[in-house]
Amino acid sequence: MTGSATDDIWEVMSTARAIRRFRDEPVDDEVLARCIEAATWAPSGGNQQPWHFVVMKSHAARAALAIGAARSLVTIEQVYRLERPAPDDDSPRARNARPMFALHDGAADVPAAVLFCVRAQPGTPTFTLGASIFPAMQNFLLAARALGLGTCVTGWHVGSEPEFRDALGIPDDWRLAGLAVVGWPDGNHGPLRRRPVDEVASVDRWDQPLARPGT
Repeated sequence: MTGSATDDIWEVMSTARAIRRFRDEPVDDEVLARCIEAATWAPSGGNQQPWHFVVMKSHAARAALAIGAARSLVTIEQVYRLERPAPDDDSPRARNARPMFALHDGAADVPAAVLFCVRAQPGTPTFTLGASIFPAMQNFLLAARALGLGTCVTGWHVGSEPEFRDALGIPDDWRLAGLAVVGWPDGNHGPLRRRPVDEVASVDRWDQPLARPGT
């Protein structure tokens, strides 16, 4: 059944959508450690492995999550022109928006949250640093999906770095790269809705589409 654990990597990748609704059930540290171990298998520039993962559990950490989520929600509402749906609004837009608002409102009580950090390298552009942390993040997300967990990548740390650094004791030479909310999904994984290959890939020239698989 969709939403259960699976060892099929193709099913994992094709059903690992963002999950914003979670069951009221904790995620054990051992399970998170297994996902983080998978993250450490990712490639990095020069195999320097310049990453650190912080599981946010303390009251201070959860307070930082709440602050970051509240600030992030203001930006999301402006950028995507979203309004908090009325209780009796059952439109598709309202149904899609409601879990997003609920996740931000309940940020301090999410089942689990993991902050991904990357060590700053003198003279290395931020975009290049990303090449040494984002593959690790993706490994984490895919491992979580394989175990039946749901995840949602957020930007709650953006604009609230002082609160996160203070709560978690992050050294100055480490950058906050990403944040994932993790939990057992209240609902199913997938299916994904994505643009087809021939709309996003080309062969040799921009205007020569790569054929879709199986065509």
